[in-house]
This record gives sequence, structure tokens and C-alpha cells, in this order.
Amino acid sequence: LKELAAGQTRSLPSKNIPLINEKKQEFGVNIFKGVDSDEDAGDVAEPGAPGVSPSGQPKKMVRTTRKRQKTLSNKPQDFQIRVRVIEGRQLTGNNIKPVVKVNVCGQTHRTRIRRGNNPFFDEVFWFQKSPSDFVYNACSLRADSLMGEFKVCFHIIHAILMKWLLLSDPDDSISGARGYLKVSMFIVVTGDEPPVEKREANEEQDDIESNLLLPAGVSLRWATLSLKIYRAEDMPQMDDAFVQTVKSIFGGTDDKKNLVDPFLEVSFAGKKVCTRIVEKNANPEWNQLVHLQVKVGRADRLSRNDVIGTTYLNLTKIASSGGEIEGRVLLDTTESEVGFLPAFGPCYVNLYGSPREFTGLPDPYEDLNYGKGEGVAYRGRVLIELSTQLDDKTDKKVEDISNDDNLVKYQRRRKYSLCAVFHSSCMLQEPGEPIQFEVSIGNYGNKLDSTCKPLASTTQFSCAVFDGNHYYYLPWADSKPVVILTSFWEDISHRLDAVNIILYISDRLLPDFEGKPNLTALDIQIKNLHDKTMASVKEAAIRMREEAVDVRATMSDIEDWLERLQQITEEPQNSMPDVIIWMLRGEKRVAYARIPANQVLYSTHSEQAIGKYCGRMQSIFMQYPMDKNKGLKIPVQLRLNMWLGLSAHEKNFNSFAEGTFSVFAEMYENQAQVFGKWGTTGLVGRHKFSDVTGKVKLKQERFMPPRSWEWEGDWFIDPECCLLTEADAGHSEFTDEVYQNETRFPGGEWKPAAEPFTDVNGEKAQNPQEIECPPGWIWEDDWNFDSNRAVDEKGWEYGVTIPPDDKPRAWVAAEKMYHIHRRKRLVRPRRKISDTPTTEKKDIGDGWEYSSLIGWKFHRKERSSDTFRRRRWRRKMAPAERVGPSAIFNLEGALGIDEDEKGSKKDTAKLFGANTPTVFCRFDKSFIYHLRVYVYQAKNLLPMDKDSFSDPYVHVSFLHVSKTTEIVKSSLNPTWDQTLIFDDIEIYGDTQTIAHNPPSVVLEVYDNDQVGKDEPMGRCTCPPVVKLNPATSLTPKLLWFPITMKGRNAGEMLVATELLLKDKVVFILTCRVLIFFSHYTSVRLLTANDVNLPLVPPRRSENLYMVPQGIRPVVQLTAVEILAWGLRNMKAYQLAAVSSPSLIVECGGQTVQTAIIKNIKKNPNFPGSVLFLKVLLPKDEMYTPPIVLKVIDHRPFGRKPVVGQCTINSLEEFRCDPYISTTEVAMSAKGNIVFQFISNEYIILYDSIYTHFNYLVYILCVSLRTDCYSILEPNSLLLYHNLFKFYASINEHEKCGPYLQKGYDTLTVYNTELEVVPEFRGLTDFCTTFKLQRGKTEDEEEDPSVMGEFKGSFRVYPLSDDPNVSDPPRQFRELPESCPQECLVRIYIIRCLDLQPKDNNGMCDPYIKIYLGKKMIDDRDHYKPNTLNPEFGRVFELSCYIPQDKDLKISIYDYDLLSSDEKVGETIIDLENRLLSQFGSHCGIPKSYCVSGVNQWRDQLKPSQILENLARMRGIPAPQIADDGTMKTQMDITLFIEANKTIHPHLGPPKERICLHVLRRQGLVPEHVETRTLFSTYQPTLSQGKIQMWVEIFPKSLGIPGPLCDITPRKPKKYLLRIIVWNTTEVILDETSITGENMSDIYVKGWMPGMEEDKQKTDVHYRSLDGDGNFNWRFVFGFDYLPAEQLCLVSRKDHFWNLDKTEFRIPPKLIIQVWDNDKFSLDDYLGTVELDMLHLIPPAKTPEKCSLSMLTQTGKNLTPTSLFSQKSVRGWWPCAMEEDGKKILAGKVEMTLEVVEEKEAEERPAGKGRDEPNMNPKLDPPNRPDTSFLWFTNPCKTMKFIIWRRYKWHFIGLIILILVILFIGILFSKPLHK
Repeated sequence: LKELAAGQTRSLPSKNIPLINEKKQEFGVNIFKGVDSDEDAGDVAEPGAPGVSPSGQPKKMVRTTRKRQKTLSNKPQDFQIRVRVIEGRQLTGNNIKPVVKVNVCGQTHRTRIRRGNNPFFDEVFWFQKSPSDFVYNACSLRADSLMGEFKVCFHIIHAILMKWLLLSDPDDSISGARGYLKVSMFIVVTGDEPPVEKREANEEQDDIESNLLLPAGVSLRWATLSLKIYRAEDMPQMDDAFVQTVKSIFGGTDDKKNLVDPFLEVSFAGKKVCTRIVEKNANPEWNQLVHLQVKVGRADRLSRNDVIGTTYLNLTKIASSGGEIEGRVLLDTTESEVGFLPAFGPCYVNLYGSPREFTGLPDPYEDLNYGKGEGVAYRGRVLIELSTQLDDKTDKKVEDISNDDNLVKYQRRRKYSLCAVFHSSCMLQEPGEPIQFEVSIGNYGNKLDSTCKPLASTTQFSCAVFDGNHYYYLPWADSKPVVILTSFWEDISHRLDAVNIILYISDRLLPDFEGKPNLTALDIQIKNLHDKTMASVKEAAIRMREEAVDVRATMSDIEDWLERLQQITEEPQNSMPDVIIWMLRGEKRVAYARIPANQVLYSTHSEQAIGKYCGRMQSIFMQYPMDKNKGLKIPVQLRLNMWLGLSAHEKNFNSFAEGTFSVFAEMYENQAQVFGKWGTTGLVGRHKFSDVTGKVKLKQERFMPPRSWEWEGDWFIDPECCLLTEADAGHSEFTDEVYQNETRFPGGEWKPAAEPFTDVNGEKAQNPQEIECPPGWIWEDDWNFDSNRAVDEKGWEYGVTIPPDDKPRAWVAAEKMYHIHRRKRLVRPRRKISDTPTTEKKDIGDGWEYSSLIGWKFHRKERSSDTFRRRRWRRKMAPAERVGPSAIFNLEGALGIDEDEKGSKKDTAKLFGANTPTVFCRFDKSFIYHLRVYVYQAKNLLPMDKDSFSDPYVHVSFLHVSKTTEIVKSSLNPTWDQTLIFDDIEIYGDTQTIAHNPPSVVLEVYDNDQVGKDEPMGRCTCPPVVKLNPATSLTPKLLWFPITMKGRNAGEMLVATELLLKDKVVFILTCRVLIFFSHYTSVRLLTANDVNLPLVPPRRSENLYMVPQGIRPVVQLTAVEILAWGLRNMKAYQLAAVSSPSLIVECGGQTVQTAIIKNIKKNPNFPGSVLFLKVLLPKDEMYTPPIVLKVIDHRPFGRKPVVGQCTINSLEEFRCDPYISTTEVAMSAKGNIVFQFISNEYIILYDSIYTHFNYLVYILCVSLRTDCYSILEPNSLLLYHNLFKFYASINEHEKCGPYLQKGYDTLTVYNTELEVVPEFRGLTDFCTTFKLQRGKTEDEEEDPSVMGEFKGSFRVYPLSDDPNVSDPPRQFRELPESCPQECLVRIYIIRCLDLQPKDNNGMCDPYIKIYLGKKMIDDRDHYKPNTLNPEFGRVFELSCYIPQDKDLKISIYDYDLLSSDEKVGETIIDLENRLLSQFGSHCGIPKSYCVSGVNQWRDQLKPSQILENLARMRGIPAPQIADDGTMKTQMDITLFIEANKTIHPHLGPPKERICLHVLRRQGLVPEHVETRTLFSTYQPTLSQGKIQMWVEIFPKSLGIPGPLCDITPRKPKKYLLRIIVWNTTEVILDETSITGENMSDIYVKGWMPGMEEDKQKTDVHYRSLDGDGNFNWRFVFGFDYLPAEQLCLVSRKDHFWNLDKTEFRIPPKLIIQVWDNDKFSLDDYLGTVELDMLHLIPPAKTPEKCSLSMLTQTGKNLTPTSLFSQKSVRGWWPCAMEEDGKKILAGKVEMTLEVVEEKEAEERPAGKGRDEPNMNPKLDPPNRPDTSFLWFTNPCKTMKFIIWRRYKWHFIGLIILILVILFIGILFSKPLHK
């Protein structure tokens, strides 16, 4: 986007959303949200990311490898959105109380209300979809006011970790930042692990600017989508024709094609705009401009509007960001010209939906018109143009526009010609009515449309013929039906050529655009985009060729290139409709296929620009409209050849054409039989001459050949062989039937009926004795009655007629007196012995076809029951100008109909195509092929029967033939080992064409059912290997082909096929290669009788051939050892528990069975654990058959049902070398004796003398490390908590105190389950757990039900074919006891992480439940209130019997007082695997052997005993180590270990420590903590949180284990924060006194965040006239502090009705505010300062040095310090206030801050304010000026300091004035003396 890339803003919108690779690394590609709400529109990198300079300026970044996205499932997926709101910074406003609201899909959660401009939240919310984060200003007395907003949309998996969001005003995007909010957001789907958030050491110093996400609204400008809607074409009828019919009765015009009232509805981003309605017009013109899926509808006055069709404009295809050009991240503005705004057209968009036939009934395919599913028919198109304007606002939604003359060049039409030759139609499900095919492109060729000229767009009707096995086909033989279409469309070859070239992956991309008149702006932009994409692929390919060294490593890149090429193959401006093929049965449309026009389009630009299937044979599986079974059954398979091109290029079609094209005009002559004579008298509703339907009247003299065509010969009779199929056609065996009928009077004798012999319908039939066997058939038996019916012993069945019927409707087998009719079914089987030649011309006679009724199926021979007959007349046409096969494109229009028919108001649909010419492609020669299909085996088939198995067999179809394999009973991995031979397959066409593009072999798997129909199990296709010379030494190879069913994987099949030409063909090497197939100009065909076919494969039975040697896999004698340990968790079968099971193991046709478990409840292990099989297995692993496990239950009365089964597909992991022991494989090589001294602390000795002890013999002189314990007393040793060991192991050093400094041992913390750690091989080194499944898969969305588990293992190794060579040693030798043993289990649960909230407040009250066997521990009393990350620190001990109680289930529940507790999640641990594993997972191996102290040894066995057991299990002798640590070698050399060392009493003896050191190098499980994922039954694939824990298992037979570990959570320390407010200065004077002076009544308020209820404030310094205030006031805040985590622990109730207090961990901060006191109104806020006690701003020593810059220059001039380390600090801090969006200095405060511990506070007490104890230090009353008083309570001072001081001269003057007045009054009041 050029304007945005060169705009005024620093970055693009929604900048810096990092994408994270699988290694959890950010790779610098970010998301920019553009106009389209569905796709990404641009990419921007962030500073600090790869490819970005430190200054934030982008640079080029070339991607070498892109990880391919994993395939997404089609099933509905559970997913979570987690939003963690951490903290806010620099929020605007004064004295605000912010709260964050997070809204997702209508769900809203809000944080708790905080105070201040930098609030700390740290709250987690869980949602389901795209979140919008809002920050509101919460106030208690009025509605919340929106302060700022940030919106983000997740499309794929995005993770935003610890990022700052810039908050903006949604109504004023240019107002700038309203603050910052730090959040983490990510989506978790199935299989994803939530990313780990690591808290940084100094989060206060976050660089917000470089870690900032900008919302789209901040820098995006207004964008307006302007859609010009010009006109539409070809709208189908949508209104009922009743009114038009009434009009036509009264002489009005009948215009049914305009029965539609169209309007256009445009929707985008939830907004809809409609054009005006154009009534009764199928080609409306709107010429309107819509300012805003494009949906076309029609207005209906009386009912709801009907949708004609729906199409979508994908903005990602018509716009580009220009940020990423397919492999290169281009971030400099010089290449940004590739990006462009959404643009389209002027161009037509095509509409598809339901079939165009109008009916008054509800349309069953109406959903297709809404775009739900693939449209099956063309329903018109709309001419539109889309443009986008930035910064352009308009109030008008719809406005009219004038006609644009420039549109003419976009509507110029060119004539296109389409030819489709149908070569075969097979795999029809049932015969039914005659079948024809219709081909259309747009409305051209649609037989229901009367707006276009009649075209030869339909094939002739044909009746299906049985293929002899399963399917039916159409017998076209050498005359292939041809369909010819001409249509008129815009010339968009410059677009479609580009698509075909890219699909061809050519070096050239696009043809030259110059000279193309109908170019659009989008064409130019797409060309630039294609050029850049191809250039990037080319650069990457050159680089790969130079650098690549491994072929496999390049596959991901090559697949990536292919994916990127496929993304640009979609042409948005494709105005040419798809070619649609319909299959019609009679008049009903049954199945369809859509072929994109570009695939069959011819181009003169280059060979690569020609469509993929242009002039080339293709096979199409047609499909049912809105098929709910998703292609489970195939309606028909077509093999056809199509060519589409401009009429100007018609002559190029000649080079593609095969065979000879013949064009005929045809009509049918009809006659009826009346009184035994044939004539036209009885033709009711029929004409003497008509079309094939008999409904359209035709006359010979009315036929006129099309232009440039002429008649060739006269009319002749030519019967339609495709419609004259006998009942036995295609069958190799057939049964003729005749019914013998007799009648009588009630109680009389039976006599022959009037019609003694009839068919099943009662129609007259021949006498059985007169029926002759057809040629090529022989009778198998004489005529006999059918006894397989409800008949008596002589074959009769009896009935009674009820008038007006003349024959019974029901028949019974027992004779009664009232029966007057009886019949007997006579049958006689016959068998086909030879095929009648298809090339012989049969005598057609007079050419009549007969039928008993009009419309019934016709037959060739006349029968007595026939009443109607017809025959076909044809007349051949030839082109007037000999231009080759392309002359057929001139066959436009009708050949002429009767004038009477024109005058009548017949339905045009009936007239269309009735008299169009019929075109055939005749082949003079066919070739005979021989096909062999080698079906060897299949695997992973779906279970279709209730017993968890299937009875599969395979239908193999090839063109018009098919065969079936044998049935394999009860198997999901059947091995057929069968060769199906198809002999003498006749295929028409060039042999080289068949060799280059052979028909595919279709293999369909079915499940055989004794009752009901066989069920399909899937389908696969396999191309055959074609050998034109059978003697060629080319052997087909067996390959696995995927089986699909309903669009999903249903197994694999191992198949090979070869197609051999039986006719020996000699080619003369003069040939020229054309586009897609070779055309030989000189070919000489020689047929030899001695066909050199391969030998017949060996037979397994008379008609069953095996796969021959050379093709079948090479096998080798192989041993399979089975460790059948036992069965677990078996569920009931048929409401009865499994009690006495046994196991059957099948592999390669061999079977072995275990002994029966007598009582599975007492001991579920098998009595005999090891089984042995010798079987022939293929050497190639690809062909290896699976191992099948079947569990049968031995029940009373001999019942042995299969209660579970499992298939193990790959044997590779179980293969081994029997002569190399597992010990030698696992351990390292040997060396010489090496003495190595390391820091004088220990010596490592490597003794190669112990060759028998073939693992590493390390003899350790252990470092005593006495400093670890010597400085601690035994009592103080307990202060070092076991949790310190955990935190020290995960590198959280601040939480473990001096633990590491003391040199204590750490443990291993795994971030996953112990079973997933690779080096422990899933703890399945002894036995593996296999899931047993059972039951039929009813729904593809459901997974098979698990019915139990089998524990065991396998060893597979080859055996020698020489019988004299002894078998290798057995692999399963040292086995533990299989009887149950009692164990003590200890469960240590440390904490949970990120639990899913279950309460409405977004929190959870978790507690622990533990299930082990029938025992349950409910720890409900110790629940942790209101937390998602509880620290439990709980230890549990349980006794159990293993293996009965092997599954340990640890569940986390949410505590609820009134309702039932809800499960958060659970995890299950297999204790048996841990106990049996040789990795010692029952109890981890610590780093040191201590007999006391924190790390005391807990295992029951000492290290020397464990080492001895390990050596015995590995079959080697243990080392001899003396108690003093000396070791004897085989050469009598004594090695003294740890000589002259002082051993601390906490450490054990030297022997044990040396043995422990050897054990730690054997790969055993160390002392550990594992992190397990919690899962829920409601969302079984999604994490519900994590739990960190470990488990220890101690068999009680080994003794008493060591002591328990104490992991109780740490308690916070009590601290007191003492603040002495001394003085203030330069405080804002907020009030004006009555005397006009500026003043403030200052007081100071303070509190710690999270403890707002403990607010404290000083007394009031009244009447401060200069901003100075004196207080000498002490604040005392008590708080709980976790020094290790550096957080305050605050506990309080959220609401008064809450039962429990919620714990919060909040950073220790202090908020100091300065206020102005008002008595008769609310106090006025003056300023604030927020101090972080961990990163305290150093105060100024004097008020002159205190300024506002101290708050903003942190990290530059001032170095923050921790108050906890400094203890006390005194100085001046500035207070700030926001005014007009800027911060101003509101005053300065002098304070002393002091942190003291609780004990120190008791020693040095101090009271609040100036209360007692007023000490440490003692605070004297402030020395305030006399003017500081409250006027209301001090009237004298008020008179003195306010009135007198201000008005004293006024008072003095007033007194003087009064005195003067008194003096004068006294003076004048005296009497005058004379």
C-alpha cells in the first residue's frame, strides 16, 4: 500500500505482532489488518527482530526456508484464547480508577478496579475467539467511560507475549495514545503447547516504543469500496407461469423466459446494500454504484425473495499488501509498488447453483444458490467493477450512473467452439431408463434453454449393459458419441493462458499484454505480482542448486514453491463459465461434473499455455448433486476427450482429432398394431415420424442441412443398437424363465389357461419347448420349476382374482377350494461359451424395434404381446468444403421442424435438440489389450462390523469390465495375494495415446455382509503400466495407494497393474510430437498370432491366481518374539465383564495364542508371557504386514467373542539384532586406563580391564564438599526448604535464597511428562501399552471406542534359511515376576500453572483429588481460593497393588459452596510402566548419597544394591568395591579411592557414593520434577493447565523407604513501611479566599496499591499561601512480602458476600497524593507521585533540585535503588498532574521512607501520625505560620489574620472617620454661648 508505506506515521497499523516458530523464536513477521476482515493484508517487522536494524528501520529479509503449515483437520476443533492483562502505563486522566474489559464473541470479562495511572492487574481470562481489549474508567457513581481501545483479530495461531498495546480512542483515531497496556495473548488448539512466559528481571525498564503494537485505527485511513453494477445475463425463470398461461389463453404473449424480477444484494463486513428491482427481465440493466460475496436475488411480491445464485469476491485475490512477495519479506518502499488496493473488472462474475429447471415445488437444491456447496448448474452472470478509494467518505449507499461507452471493449464477444468425444461410460450402478449426456457452457447447450440456437449438445440415448460382474456400461463400441457446442464469450485468453502456464510450471509466466483491448487495472497488478513471485522462486531455486547437499532437506522448500505457485493460479477475473456435463436418465438429471474452461482451452501462445486436458483423454467421476454421502457411490465414470478454442483456431482441432467424424440427421418412424395389423391408426399422442422421444413431429422434406453442409446419400434405415439390449447382455450366465398358468372353476379340475405361458407380468410368452438357445450359449440343465419360492412340492402357487382384475394380486403355496388360478415358474440356466464378433454386420432386416407399450424398453424380435414398433431413419451429411474434422463446428441450429409444430405452443424444452444432427466418431480399428491387476494386501481399513473387523473384498473396474477378489474374513489388514486377469479388452484409439494416458484401474473395497447389502469401505485408483510390446522386461512394482471414503483416509492398498497390447504393433519411426500426445504420420500395423504374454501366475484354486514371483515381495524367514505381559482396563462386552481372556497374535498368515487368564481381577497378567512365531516376512519394510492382536473372552457354552483388537502397522521399531545385546547398544565404547585429576577434588578412572562390565566404570573420588554442611547446625539445616531445591533447579534464584551458595544439590525439572522425555523412550523399554478397539465406525467424525489395553512388546529379527544354523538367543530372558505386588506410592504436588477458570470472576478455587484403584483422597479442605496458579505443596501416601491399580489419576477440582464441584482437569500416570522400566523411574537418583539432612536418601535400596540389580538385568557381573572405597581389578591391582579425605557425617560411606556415581552415568531417571498437562473430558485435546509434581513408588517387599520431603509453601514475611511526610512546597494554589488571595488547604494522602482500604492522610495545613506545607506526620503500612518473588501478598475479599479472601501478588509500590481540603464540597486533587519500592527513584536533596524530569529520566541520570536493600531514604519527590494532555508539576513532597521487618518494628516502635509511641524518630508538631488555621473554628484568628491584615487600613480609616464624625457631632451638639 503505497500511501501507507510512505505515510507520516512511524509504522503500519497493528505493528509488531510477532509470529513464533516451533522453537518459540520470533522471526520478525507481523500482521497488518487491512480492508478485508478475513485475510492478512501486509507484514511489518519489528526492531530487534531478524531482518530489522536496531534503530527500527526495516531492511530486506530473504527467507530461505518456510515451515509448511500442518494439515488442518476437517473436524470441529476445540480451541482456547488466553488473554493475560499484566499492567498499564501512562493512562490519561487524574485520580483515575481503571478497569480492563476483554470482549470475545459476546463474552466479556473484566479485571478488578485499580487506582492510578500505572495500574498492575496480572489477571488471566480464557475465551473462544478473537478478542478486543477495552480499557474503561470505572466510577462508582456513574457509567463507565471509555478511555482507550485496542482490537486484534486472530486468524491462524498467533502468540503475543509480553507486548505493549497502544490504546486509542475509537471515535478519534488521530487523537494519539491514551495509554499503554501490557498483555499476553495466544490461541491454543489441539496439539499445541501454550508458550511459556518468562518474567523479566527489570520489567520497569521496558522499552515500550520498540515493543509496541499499534491498533489498525491509529494509522489506517477511511477506505470506501465502490462497486459498479452494470448488468446481468441469463437469469433463470423463478416465477410460476400460471399468469402467463392465462395470458396466452386470452391471446396474450407467452414470455416465460422473463419470469424473474432480479435485483443484486451486496454484503461486506456485516453491511448489506441492494440495487433496484428490475421486473420481468432475464437480462436486467442496473447501472448503479454501490458504496460498500455478492448475492443475486429476485423480488417476490407474495412470498419471500428467492436467491438465484451467490458468488464471492475474495479480497486476497484482488488485492495485495506488497509486504511479502511469496518468500521474500520486502520492507523497503522501493518495492512497495507491487501492493495494490482491491480492484476488479469491469468483468463478468458467473453464478452457479441448483439446476435451471423451474418447478412450483420446493427446490431440494436451494442451498446451492446460497453458495453452500458446489453449484451444479450455470445460473447467469453479472457485469461488475470494483474500486477502492482512501480518505473518501460518502453518505450515499446507492446511486445511479450513466452508461459507459468504455464498457464496449469489455463486452466484445468471440465465438468459441467446443467438442467433446465420449469414449466410454462405465461403472453405472443400475440399468434403469436409457441414458444420455448433456454438455453445456453457460446456457449454450442446455436443452432447457430456448435463448440459444439448438446445438448438438446431447448424446444419443443408450441402454446400460451389464459388465458381467458388478457394474453396467454403455455399449458405444466403435461409434463414440460426439457433442458439438458453439458459444460466444469475451476473449480472456491472456488470463487463462497465464493460469495454464503457471500450472505447467514453465520458465515463462505471462504472455505480452500489449494489444489486448480488454485489459483491466487488476490484470496489470496481477502480472506484477506473478513476476515477483516467479522471480523469488527462481532465486531460491538457484540458491538451492548451489547450496543444497541433502535431497530430503530440500523437499520442504520444493513443496513450499509448489504451494506458492498454486496460490497464484486462481484467476479472479475468469468470466468464462465452467463446462458442465449432466447425465440424464430419461428426462431426469441424475449426476453432474464441472470442468474449468481453462483446463480444456486451446491457445496459440505456446504449448505450455494449452489447457491440461485440451485434446487429451481424461477420466471423470461424476457426482450426485448435494451428495450427502460425499462420493461414497459413483454414478458413472466417463472417459472423454474435450477441445475448446476460438472459432478462428478451429483448424488446429484437426491435429487433435482421432477417428472419423460422421454426422447424421435422424428421425423415427412409428407404428401401432390394431386388430393384428401394423399401421399409424393406433398412434395415440404419437406422430408417424418423430424424434426419439416420439413427442416432436418431423417430416423428411422439412430437413435442411446446416450452412456449409450438404446431404450425402439418401435416407436409410439404421437401427439403434445401443437401445436394443437383450436381458442377457453382458452376462456370462443367465436363467430363462417362463410361467405356466392353469385355471379352474371352484372345486373343479385344473386346465390350461387362455394364455398357458406368460412372463412375470402376465404377458404372453413362448412355449418353453419352442425357446431356442441363442448362439454362443449352451444349456446347463433342462426346464425345471423354481423350488426357491413359496410354492408347494410341485412348484405351484395359488391365487384368486378380484374383479376388475383378471389375474391374482397375491399368491400362496397351499391350495384351497376357492382358488381358481395357479402358476408355476419354469427356469432353465444357460452359460455363455463364446463372444459373438462385434465387427460383423448383422442382418438388420426391416429395422423395426418392438415394445409391448409405448415408452417401454424395445427389443429386436417381435413378440405376440407387442403393440408398438418403430425404426430409425438416418441420412448422412458431409461438409461442403473439405476442411477436416473441424467442419463439425458449423453444425448450428435445427435441421428443420414441421411448420405445424412451430405454430403450436409447444414447450421449447421439448423442441430443443430434437432434430439437431447427431455426431459420431468412428474408429476403423480397435486394439485388444490384456490387463493384469495384482492385488496383494491392504491395511488400516475401517471396521464395518460390530466385532471390530470387516470382511473385505475388492471390486476392480477397468473401462467396461470388472472383477472381484475373494473375501477375507474378519480382517482390517487383509492379504488377498490375487491376480485378476482381464483378457481381450477392446479399446479404440491410438496405442501411443493409451500408453501416455492410460485409463485408470478403479479398486473399490466392500465389506461382505451375510444380511443386507454389502457396505462400501473406500476407493482408490491406480494407473496401469502400459507395455505395447509384452516382451518388454518392465516389471510393475507393488505400491501403496491411499483408499479414500467420503473425502477422508480409509486405509491403503498394495497394488500393481499392467496393461499389455496383445496385437503386435511395429512402428515406423517417422513421427512428430504435438502438444500432449503423439500423432504418427506413418504407421504400419502387423498382427501376430503368437502373442508373447507373460506366464500365467500360479493358481491357488481353479479360478484364483496368485501374485507371481518378481512382483510379489521377497520374503525371509523371520522370528517374532511376543512379550504378552497382560491386559488392563478391559471394559464390559455385551453387558458382561471380561473375565477369562486370551490373546491371539496374527502376522503374515501365522497365528499364536496365549494361555487363558483364569481371573483377570486377581491377576490380569498372562500365565505364559513369551510367545514365539516363525513367519515369512518381506525384506522390504514397505511391504511388511502388520501385527494384529485379538483379545477373545472365554465364556460359558463355548462362546469366544472378540472383545478388542489392535493393529500394529510398523514393525521397524521392534526390529533388533539378536546377537547384539541391548547393553552393548546402550553403552559407550571402551578405552584405556585414564587418570584425570580435576581441581584436586576427584579422580575419574576408566578401567578397560573390565571388558565384561561393558558400561562405563567410573570410580569417583567424590568431592566431600564439607562446606555445604559444616557451617549449618542440624536445626538450621531444616530452614532450607525442599522448595528451595525446586526453585534453584529452575533458575529462579531469587526464590531459593542462599541455597545454591551453600552448594546443595539441585534436581532436574522437566517441562513435560516424564514419559515424553526422549532419553527415557516413553518408559516402555520393558513393555508398551497398546489400545484395544472395538466396534463399527458409524460416523466418520467419531473415533473408534477404546475397550482396553494390552501390555507387551515385540522383537523381530531374521532367521537363517539353513536348518543347520541354530537359532539366535531369545530376547526376552530376564523378566520380573508377573504376580501382583503391594506398593507404597508417594505423590508430591508442588503447584499448578495456568488453570482454566471455572468461576464467573475469572478465577478458580482449586483443590486436589487423587484416585488409585478403589481408593480416593479428597483434599477439599485445603483448597486455594481465587487463583489460577495455586501453590499446593502437598504430599500424599497411598498403598496399592500393581498391576491391578496401575493408573494413578490426579484431578484438580474447583471448589463450590452451593453447587457441585467442577473438574478442571486431570492427568493419569501409569505406575506399572514406571515400576517395570529399567530406567529406575520409580524413584529418581539424586546427585549425592546422604544419610541425613535435606537431601537424605529415600530409595529402599542402596546404590550398591541398585547397581548390582542393574548389572544382573543386563547380564554382566557387578564391580567388586570394598566398603572403604577400594576396588580390586582382575589384575590384582588395588585402587584406593578418597585417600586422606575427611568424610562429613551427612554423606554416606564411600562404597555407596562410588556406586551412585556409576549409576548416574547409566542413563537412569534422576531426581526430578515433571510438568504434566491437565486434560478435561469435555475438551480432551486441549490443555486445561499444568501441574508440577513427582511420584515415588516403593514395593513393600523391599523394606521401608526413606523419609518424606517437606514441600509446604513458603510463608510471606511481615514488613512495615514507615513514611514520614515532612514538608511540601510549590503546591498548586487551587483556592481563592474571600479576600482574593490564592491559597490551598493542603494535606497528603498515601496508600500501597492493593491495600486501598488502609489509606492514610496527614492533618491539614490550612491557608497555605505559597504552596508550602508542614506536617511532621507518619504513615505506617503493614504488608506481607515475599522476598524471593519480590511481590507483596495481599489477601482480601472481593465482595462482602465472599467466603474467602483472594490472594494477590502485587509489586510493592507507594502512591502519594496531594489534595486540597474543602469543607462544603469534594476535596480537590492536586497531584500524585507513584514510587516503586524495588526501583525507587532517588530523591532530591533540596527542593530546588527536585523537578518533573525525575519521573521521566529513569535509567539516564538517576539510578533506581531498592528500598528493601537501602532500608531508609529521605528527600524530595515531585508530584505531577495532567492538564490538557500534558503533565505539569503540581508540587514537591519531602518524605522519609523506611522499611522495617516485624521483629525490628517491635524493637523500634513508632505510631501513626504523631500518636504514641511517637519515637524513632519523635515527631514534633509542625512549625506552621500563624496564618494556618481553619476560619470556621478560629474567629479571633480570622479577625486578626484575615480581616485585619487585609482590611486594617480600611478599619483604621473607618475608625478615624467615625471619630471625626463623632467629634464633629459633639462639636455641633454643644450650646452656643452668647
